[in-house]
Amino acid sequence: MARKSFISNALYRIFQKLFFVEENKCRDLNNPRKFLIVRQHNQLGDLLAGVSVFRAIKEKYPESYLTLVVSTSNYQGLVKNRFIDRIFIFNKKKIYNPFYLIKFLKLLKENYDVCIVPVTVSISFTSNLIARLSNAGTRIGPKSLNGESNNSAFFFDRRVDIDWRKYPDSNVAEISLEIIRPFGITTQNYKSEISFDEDDLKVAKKFIGSFRQEEGNPLIGLHVGAGKPQNRWSLYKYIALIGLLRNDYKADIYLTGSSGDYEEINFVKGEIPFKLPLFMNMEIPKVAALISLSDLFISNDTGIMHVAGAVPTPQISIFGPTNPFNWAPIGTNKFYIRKSELIDDITTEDVYNLCTYLLPTAKKELLK
Repeated sequence: MARKSFISNALYRIFQKLFFVEENKCRDLNNPRKFLIVRQHNQLGDLLAGVSVFRAIKEKYPESYLTLVVSTSNYQGLVKNRFIDRIFIFNKKKIYNPFYLIKFLKLLKENYDVCIVPVTVSISFTSNLIARLSNAGTRIGPKSLNGESNNSAFFFDRRVDIDWRKYPDSNVAEISLEIIRPFGITTQNYKSEISFDEDDLKVAKKFIGSFRQEEGNPLIGLHVGAGKPQNRWSLYKYIALIGLLRNDYKADIYLTGSSGDYEEINFVKGEIPFKLPLFMNMEIPKVAALISLSDLFISNDTGIMHVAGAVPTPQISIFGPTNPFNWAPIGTNKFYIRKSELIDDITTEDVYNLCTYLLPTAKKELLK
């Protein structure tokens, strides 16, 4: 451990000697037009929750051009976003490919007025280094996060202290703006947003048409998986909920998921006495299109929750250890349920009762 720390400190000293930038405390950006934003270090949910950063820049500078550097794991949520003019997918595994490296360096060497590295829950040395290597007149990045100094803050000439502890119940969409607020860039609209097109809608409509029986019945989507085990609501409770929604509302129900959710999805399918359609391993814009055509979407606290949060469809998010004030989607008809840090303290009845509020058609009307 001591050896690893010694090597790490030595590397930081080398980078500091090679790439140190003098701090500039001026907060005037002098009407920038071309922005580079580096966010390859966040998961899909973090990235979607931080759409407010891109919106704020476009509101402040409507003629600006935004280039976004993302990763192979989070890029899909922003591929068609109306605030982003260009996306570059940073893939560490390809960095040794000379053709890929030349393409990446060519992108960095363009003349940018401003480069920004937003942060939420962690600081990324890689993102900071990318910002420093860019040919940007101004580089904005974290000086510290929650009281912990950024050891590579020397890559930035404009440094900002980010501290969630000052606003413990603020949503991530608002906290994400802290990196640019000192420069007069902000917005009052914190909602996330995903763009999808007619092709995405065609795929979603074709999927719905493959199983829907009656147009008037509610269309309800569920996402029963989650990357973190502590964020997964009981599959038995999901099964019971599906039964109630089917019996009482004649609901057409589908599941979304990816390869990582197969075990949970197969278990639920095996316990349901009717066909349960699956929308699996689909691109994020297509998932967003499907959810937008639904009457209700229910999920655990996971990435797809933020996808659903980016469309107007009524939504129920089921929370356990995570603070929903920080992470629950913002907007009309966006609801969450949390009782404690144990997600299974939430009962089937808790979720079902909220469903009855969000599904306006009375059961007696459906059963005529």
